[in-house]
Order: sequence, then C-alpha cells, then structure tokens
Amino acid sequence: MKIIEIIKSIVIGIVQGITEWLPISSTGHMILLDEFIKLNVTKSFLDMFLVVIQLGSILAVIYLYFNKLNPFSSKKSEIQKKETISLWLKVIVGCIPAAIIGFLFDDFIHEKLYNPITVASMLIIYGILFIIVEKTKKDYSIKTLNELDYKTSLLIGLFQALSLIPGTSRSGATIVGASILGAARDVSAEYSFFLAIPVMFGASGFKFLKYIKAVGLDFSGIELGILISGMVVAFLVSIMTIKFLMNYIKSHDFKIFGYYRIVLGLIVLIYFMFFDVR
Repeated sequence: MKIIEIIKSIVIGIVQGITEWLPISSTGHMILLDEFIKLNVTKSFLDMFLVVIQLGSILAVIYLYFNKLNPFSSKKSEIQKKETISLWLKVIVGCIPAAIIGFLFDDFIHEKLYNPITVASMLIIYGILFIIVEKTKKDYSIKTLNELDYKTSLLIGLFQALSLIPGTSRSGATIVGASILGAARDVSAEYSFFLAIPVMFGASGFKFLKYIKAVGLDFSGIELGILISGMVVAFLVSIMTIKFLMNYIKSHDFKIFGYYRIVLGLIVLIYFMFFDVR
C-alpha cells in the first residue's frame, strides 16, 4: 500500500510539473485528478502537499535560468549585472498585487471560489481570451526583458493577481496580460516564470509553516516519501516542460492552449454536473 501511495504522488508530480508552466491551469487538472487518484493521507497533509510540491517546479526555473537570474555572476559585465538587478526589481514589483490580495482574501477565495463551477468558468473564459489575443495582437513593442518597464511589470502583476481565482492559471493570466500590454511571447513566458519564484516560494513556505504550527514536524515515513517523491518528479518534469514551451513558442502561438482550456473547462462542467455523485 505504501508503494501505491508513492506512485500516486509521482503521478501528481507529473501533472504538477506539466500544468504549472503551460497556461492550462494546474488547479483544473488537480481537481479532476483528485476524483480518480486519492492519496491516503489526512486532509491537512494533502492541502499542504499540493502547495509545497510546487517547490519542485520552482526549483526547475532557478536551475534553468540560474545564470540569467544571478546578478553576481563573474561571467557578466557590470551593465549585465545592473540589468539583472533591475529584472529582479521588476519581478518584485510584479508580485506586489498578488501578495496584497492573497494576504487579504486567501480565506475567502478558498471558501467561496474553490469549486468546479468557478474552475471550469475560468478555464473557458481565459481560453477564449487566449484565442482573441492571438488573433488580434499583431505587433509586440516589448521584445526583450530589458525593455519591460516598471509600470508594465506592475500591470502584469495585476493580471497575475487574477490567477488567485482557481482555474485561471497563474502562467495563463500573466501571459495573457503581458501579451495585451505588448510583450512578445518569449518575454511573456519568461517573465511569467520569474514572477512565480517569490510567489510560489512564499505560498509554499506559508502553507508549510501553517501545517507545522497545527500538526508539528512529526511526519510519518510514508508522508515524507510522498512529499519528496512528488517534489523531485515535479522538478524533473518542470525542466522538460519549460524547455518544450520555450521551443514551441518560437514558431507557434498560444491559441492551442486556448482551445485546450475550453475543452477541459467543458469536461470539468459536464463531469461535475452529471457524473459526480457526492
């Protein structure tokens, strides 16, 4: 039975690693996955696990972009170091809206909005937005991260704050927002990755500390196995997913993700309206 639980955590890690970076909503997929793969753990541990597993995903970004994000690299000139520091400041500015709104409304969001109808609706709405943006946006004025100014960073951060509504997708909201504001696809995607670093570290740390405060550090062997295996798999799959996405958007747009979101949203609606017997 312990092996089965580890296998379940590996499957969850795979789904997390894929859906966290593609703009298709990890929450929507996790809701469906939970209907068919249920970990035999306490609810408090599961709630913590589903957030802390994101650390594996975010470590993949740091691994892949370490040199680009490191302002102290000896390989960089003084100008490049200043540009890297500026990039981090823009990331911090972009995180402010989500941090404030998340702090103020976290309990309300979890109590009122974490349901299949909200998730399905957001999947479909943002799917339509992706298609509209790609069909109407022709020219991009921001073609590198250095061209991203602080005002635009903050505005993209406001779009990221919308992802607090489950089913929106953090990467989906930031990519749509950045595209509307004139950022090229690769800039939109990379800035979305970098915005995730403080947001996901903060969310994971907060959730873990909240769990420790309530339950303590008394993890069972199987709980540690589930947590570690899920994070490691999420890390490895995230590396492959990020590389795939950055290669894909060199010659493709985001419309395919819009269509996928609409289909997934309809599946979530149909399943919970007609097949969920709870």
